[in-house]
Amino acid sequence: MTIRVLIADDQEMVRSAFRMILDSQPDMEVVAAVGDGRAAVDEARRLRPDVCLLDIRMPRLDGLEATRLLSGRGVLNPVNVLIATTFDLDEYVYRALRDGACGFLLKDMSPALLVEAVRAAAAGATLIAPRVTTRLLSHFALDRSETAAPETAPSEPLTDRELDVVRQVARGRTNDEVAADLHVTPATVKTHLANVQRKLVVRNRVEIAAWAWRTGLCS
Repeated sequence: MTIRVLIADDQEMVRSAFRMILDSQPDMEVVAAVGDGRAAVDEARRLRPDVCLLDIRMPRLDGLEATRLLSGRGVLNPVNVLIATTFDLDEYVYRALRDGACGFLLKDMSPALLVEAVRAAAAGATLIAPRVTTRLLSHFALDRSETAAPETAPSEPLTDRELDVVRQVARGRTNDEVAADLHVTPATVKTHLANVQRKLVVRNRVEIAAWAWRTGLCS
């Protein structure tokens, strides 16, 4: 199955480089490459790509607002959004992931990491640039401050095995790594994550990780 990708970046050179890398993959096709956020939203709604690869600083509409419009809370049929930017400011990372982005990459990444992240986003998984991860988890931990709103309790208690999976996910482990550590199949891990998402009423593994850190499950 071919992964259909939309690229949005205001620099033509970046668009061309990303297109060359992704189109060279046997399982990927770039279906559109646009230079601003408004065009990204319009084309994403028209073409329904599997992954939207968005820059942050773009004319007409920035990538963060485009992310909110394409994958934020309340969006019907959200699109998988992957952010690729030069700026790894904490506020950008946190807002992008809070508004439904499947991953956050920096433009100095390797081609292999870009390809891996696109495949992860298409599968509904998450990949975050390694040097961003530690700061991101610190944000989640800070959300446990006394001034923060109390966490909503799960609709049903999580099982011991589901809690094991959540702890692993919150530390950035992939489904395959979790499966190997817990001696189960990747399909079993996916089932546990689906149950956790339903119980926590969250959309993806980023929000699962946020819940785990805010509630002290990873302390």
